[in-house]
Parts: sequence; C-alpha cells; structure tokens
Amino acid sequence: MKKIIHTEDEWRQKLTPQQYRILRKEGTERAFSSPLHAIKDKGIYKCAGCGTPLFRSDMKFDSGTGWPSFFETLPGVFATKKDTKLFRSRIEYHCSVCDSHHGHVFEDGPPPTNKRFCSNGEALIFEADEKKAPEA
Repeated sequence: MKKIIHTEDEWRQKLTPQQYRILRKEGTERAFSSPLHAIKDKGIYKCAGCGTPLFRSDMKFDSGTGWPSFFETLPGVFATKKDTKLFRSRIEYHCSVCDSHHGHVFEDGPPPTNKRFCSNGEALIFEADEKKAPEA
C-alpha cells in the first residue's frame, strides 16, 4: 500500500479537532462516547485519516469496554508499537497507510484470535453495505 503523508497543517485542515487529537497525537476518546460503538449494521470500518478499509462488521464484538472492538483486522492494515505512557505497557496500533493512531490491541478478545482491537470511534468511518434489490 502506498503511504499517505501530510504536513501537520494539512492534517489539521482535513480532520476535526477531536480526530486530530486522536489520530495524530495518539489521544483517546471517552468510553461510550462514540456512536460507532453501538452500530450493528453490516459494512466496513475505514480509517478516518485516509479511508483505508480496516475492519469488516463481522469482525466487531461488544467487549463491554465502551469502545468499538474487533477480534480481527483486514490483512496488513496496521503496524504496532509498544506504548508505555500509562501505568503498564500496551501495544498501540496505527494505520499502515497514513500512520494514524487508532487504539490498542489486547489479548483478551474472543476466539478464534483472542485479540481485542480497541478502537477510538473518532478514528473510524463506517460505511454500511448497500442494500441489494431483490432479483426479479
């Protein structure tokens, strides 16, 4: 995938202040504050920074944490790094295309992966599947 690079000023123009804080400054939104947390429709979740498809709706589960959570990602869409900003070490994940911060991955998710990609809703754009007309 081709990298997308913007200056900080370009990112500020492209993103809302909250998206900028999360995607570019590795911030976190409040739990249960994202409308994407409750979405159960079929569709695809994309990076709010560059539009890269990241998760399918069938990869989402309710973790009870208050953030959109996924047990799997589309292949090759994230890079990870160690985050030691809080009391313990965590694994942070970023979009492989635009380097935007999305959240943290934990080892307490459901089978088959046992992973929980805990995402900031502001880092995502949800695109619902189009309803197909019944065939005549």
